[in-house]
Amino acid sequence: MVDLKTLDRTYVANTYARFPVEIVSGKGSILVDSNGKEYIDMGSGIAVNSFGIGDEQWKNAIIEQLGKVHHTSNLYYTEPCAVLAKMLCERTDMKKVFFSNSGAEANECGIKVARKYAAEKRGKDCYTIVTLNNSFHGRTLTTLAATGQEHYHELFQPLTPGFVHIEAETEALKKLNQPEKIAAFMIECVQGEGGVIPLQAEFVQALTAFAKQHDILLIVDEVQAGNGRTGKLYSYMHYGIQPDIVTTAKGLGGGLPLGATLLNEKVECVLGHGDHGSTFGGNPVCCAGAVNILSRMDEKFLAEVQEKSNTIINSLSGAEGVEAISGLGLMLGIQTKKPAAEVIAYCRENGVLCLSAKDKVRLLPPLNIPMEILEKAITVIKDGCKV
Repeated sequence: MVDLKTLDRTYVANTYARFPVEIVSGKGSILVDSNGKEYIDMGSGIAVNSFGIGDEQWKNAIIEQLGKVHHTSNLYYTEPCAVLAKMLCERTDMKKVFFSNSGAEANECGIKVARKYAAEKRGKDCYTIVTLNNSFHGRTLTTLAATGQEHYHELFQPLTPGFVHIEAETEALKKLNQPEKIAAFMIECVQGEGGVIPLQAEFVQALTAFAKQHDILLIVDEVQAGNGRTGKLYSYMHYGIQPDIVTTAKGLGGGLPLGATLLNEKVECVLGHGDHGSTFGGNPVCCAGAVNILSRMDEKFLAEVQEKSNTIINSLSGAEGVEAISGLGLMLGIQTKKPAAEVIAYCRENGVLCLSAKDKVRLLPPLNIPMEILEKAITVIKDGCKV
C-alpha cells in the first residue's frame, strides 16, 4: 500500500512545503498524529479553528443544521444566513453583509463594491485602490495585485491594474497624487503574513482623516485579525475607527469555509441584483457554525483572550534568544536570534506546533486554549528560542 506522503506528492499540486506530520485527530487545543504523538496546537489551522478541534457546541450546531438542509444556493432564504448577518451588523454597526467562502473572495467583493461606488459617484476614472507595503490580501489575481509584497507578484504578471502600494507612514499620505481618483484605502490593522505587525495608531488616524476629507472609502481586511483574534471582535476596534467596508473569513466559520464582506450605510445598496454572487456563500451549515462561534465571543471571552496574550508576552519578553514580540491578542510574532525555522522544528519535536510569518515564529492558538496548556506550550517555545 502506498503511504500517505507518497500519495500526496503524486496527486496533490506541489504548492505546500508540508511539515512532516500527519494529523489524524484531536480535541480542543491538542492534535494527534498518525503515530499517536500529541501536540499543543499554536496555529489553529492558521487562525481558523477559533474554538479548537471538535468543540462540542460548534459541532452540535453544525450537526443540527445538517439534519435540516446542508445547501440550497442563494435562490432561497435560509435562517442561519440571515441570523448571522444580523449578528455581524449588530456587533459592528454595519448595515449589510455579503457572504462568500474565503478571505480572498471577501476582499474581491470589497474591491468591487468600492470601485462601483466610486465610478457611480465620481466617474469611471476613479478606481484606484491604495494598499500598504508589506500587506497581504489573498491569492487571486486581483487580491495579489492588492498585496503589497512584490515577491508574490513576480510569477503572475500582468496583475489586475489600479492598485498603488504605500508605506504605512503619515508622510506617504501627503505624497499621494490625484486623491480624487482614489476609490478606497485597503488596510490590515495587523499585517499577518507581513510579520504580525500592528499599524501605528497615529498612521491609522491620519489615513482615516485623509479618507474622510477626500470621500475615499476605507476597507479594513480582518481575514486573519478578526473574530476575536486580537482581543477585540475586530482589530480595527483597537483604533477607534469605523470602516466603510470590513472583510473577514478564517475564524468566523470556526473550521468551515466562510467569508463575509460587511457594508456600512454609505455602500449598503451599491450591489444590486446580479452584480455579484456566490454559489456556496452563506451556506447554512457554515453559517450555523459561525452563529455559534460569534454568540460565544462576549466581552468576558475577549478579555480572556487578552489575558492569555499578556501571559505569552510577559513570559517570553526578555527570555534568552527572544529579540522582540509583535502583534495583538493571540496573533503574535516572535523575533528570535535563531532562524525561526529552527525554533519551529524544535517545538514540533517537543510537542508544540507553531507557524512562521516571514522571519518570525507566529502564534495563533485556539482562542479558548486553557491556560495550563498554554503555559506548557510557552515553556517549550522558550526552550526552543535559547541560543
